[in-house]
Amino acid sequence: MDLHKKIVELYTYAEKSIYNEEKLTIFEEFKYRLNNGLIRAAEFTNGEWKVNEWVKKGILLGFRIGAITEYSLPNGFKFWDKNTYPLKDFTLENHIRIVPGGTSIRDGAFIAEKVIIMPPAYINVGAYVDEDTLIDSHALVGSCAQVGKRCHVSAGVMIGGVIEPIGSKPVIVEDNVFLGGQSGLYEGVIVKKNAVLAPGTIISGSTPIYDSVNDVYLEKKNGVIEIPEGAVVVPGSRPLRSNPAHQIYCPIIVKYRDEKTDRAVILEDLIR
Repeated sequence: MDLHKKIVELYTYAEKSIYNEEKLTIFEEFKYRLNNGLIRAAEFTNGEWKVNEWVKKGILLGFRIGAITEYSLPNGFKFWDKNTYPLKDFTLENHIRIVPGGTSIRDGAFIAEKVIIMPPAYINVGAYVDEDTLIDSHALVGSCAQVGKRCHVSAGVMIGGVIEPIGSKPVIVEDNVFLGGQSGLYEGVIVKKNAVLAPGTIISGSTPIYDSVNDVYLEKKNGVIEIPEGAVVVPGSRPLRSNPAHQIYCPIIVKYRDEKTDRAVILEDLIR
């Protein structure tokens, strides 16, 4: 099956009213590959992150063809969602720890082995969470967000989702990144390997970021803000250009990762 071609055709030409069992089978094959990490919304190719637009189209297709279905629980909690995106089904063979307490993971998200998810957390469709990563309490991994290996996503972290526009990069967090509590990443920000964000650091696609080590403001690469590899970023401020008497929010790279930083953010193998 040329899944890529079939998904694009369905997304482009078909109306909801003409979907049949064959077309639903195509979508289920697409979602199977998403669930198992065989396809993903963005991937690192030839030295840069590229969006797989056809995958994002397939995710949106699921919303179009889905029907609202009741998923209410016997204990009285009422839920209704598209029947194309129920809660993701796990077994012991997935080798994932999901601690009890209200976590929800939507079908179509990939969760690799040895991931730990603390309650309550939410992981949306199209998200990719790689091996040995910890998703802590009240954290969000939004639609199509990509999170690498051995990351620590602390309590209250918001990793925003980006489904539309189709060509927009999702938020990407590479391997060995530490995201401090209540930090937030939005609008396609890329955090390179080994970076550390202090608690409360908020970065969007238009956030000015000052690199105090090199005395420069970061420039966008291909229209995207990238936090450099090994950067240690803290919340800060700078004078407003139009009125220096006022301050505007500006995260600051205070140093690049060293042995002291490593000791502060080390992931304990014992909890795994």
